Amino acid sequence: MQVRWSKWSPRIALIPAVVITAVAFVGAICWTIYISFTRSRRFPEYEIDFSEWGRQYERLFNDGAWETSLQNLLVLGIGSALAIVLGFILAAMIEREKRGEGFFRTIFLYPLAVSLIVTGIVWRWLFNPDLGIENFLQQLGFENASFNWLAAPDTAMYGIILASIWHGSGFYMALMLAGLKGINTEIWSAAKLDGVSFWRFYIEIVIPMMKFTFLTCAILLSLGVVKAYDIIVAMTNGGPGSSTWMPAFFTINAYAGRSNIAYASAAAVIMLLITAAIFIPLVLVTAWQTRRREAQQV
Repeated sequence: MQVRWSKWSPRIALIPAVVITAVAFVGAICWTIYISFTRSRRFPEYEIDFSEWGRQYERLFNDGAWETSLQNLLVLGIGSALAIVLGFILAAMIEREKRGEGFFRTIFLYPLAVSLIVTGIVWRWLFNPDLGIENFLQQLGFENASFNWLAAPDTAMYGIILASIWHGSGFYMALMLAGLKGINTEIWSAAKLDGVSFWRFYIEIVIPMMKFTFLTCAILLSLGVVKAYDIIVAMTNGGPGSSTWMPAFFTINAYAGRSNIAYASAAAVIMLLITAAIFIPLVLVTAWQTRRREAQQV
């Protein structure tokens, strides 16, 4: 009896967590999908007009602001990928030069301790022509210097990308540093004895060995980009116009601004599909590589 109880007690202890997950997570997703097929406005309505069941999605993909949001999602994703590259370079420099490792690791990780709202506000000040970098450069004598990126629709997203890279590069540096420390030191010694150049060593040996770390960083980056909202609000609030709208900003604005919960639910469902389209292949590749490595070891 004691053996049976020890076998079932962990499963019984997990029941509250499973119920909460099923109701709060899976249930919320199902409810959102259902509402997206209704004509709900400020408050939910549960009657579906099957003659126009896809009305919200048709409106969504004919909305210019939603198209802008998807374009900005792609731009932010590509631009923010530079944070992974920068994080790897920083990690390689710290790993190569052992002196001051703790100091530099703390310095580069410091932006991560600051919320994205605070990060956005600070960078908005930096881009302010009266208070920030532009004013500083003009005081140095560069009278034609212009750094007011957030005021122009063509450059506002680049300012957000720059702030995102500053905020996230330290985190990816920490992940890359952990991956570098997991590489056998004999490999480093053998490469030095063989006279392998610095760049060739990292490109042909280190990076392939850290593919799982890069996949992890890619997954975390993609999830952060899809749900990007607070830094948009802090820096531009979606402006100028709708030039810096993101899917999360569009979704919240559809409900809070337009008072249309069905329309916001449709946008949220598309966000879920985008996340699944990015997340699931990366997870499957990671699982496949793990099984392949385990099979090779056997």
